[in-house]
Amino acid sequence: MDANGVRALSALADPTRRAVFEALSQGARSVGDLAAAVGVTSSAASQHLRVLRAARLVGMQRDGNRHLYRLDPRGLTDARDYLERFRPSALAAHAAAVRTAHDEPSPHPTRR
Repeated sequence: MDANGVRALSALADPTRRAVFEALSQGARSVGDLAAAVGVTSSAASQHLRVLRAARLVGMQRDGNRHLYRLDPRGLTDARDYLERFRPSALAAHAAAVRTAHDEPSPHPTRR
């Protein structure tokens, strides 16, 4: 669904959330580990994780009394599907630009 793709892209637009997301590419981590890895407080990390979870980019599971966060592929799929809608028009625009550039005379004629 488009809304999910937009939500995922919006969540990753924030540099701190992106850093949290990238830190999770190394594997499951606790809030404290993530906070230390990206240089924010545990409270701030929790807030960013809440947004990432809502965007389906991050999932959580309990490990005893700890919460471990890991990447959730659903959010990336949503973002990819959203962006894929634009591929045909982007490719057509690129092809038109190449044709136009090829058809236009050079602004600097070759001197002999």
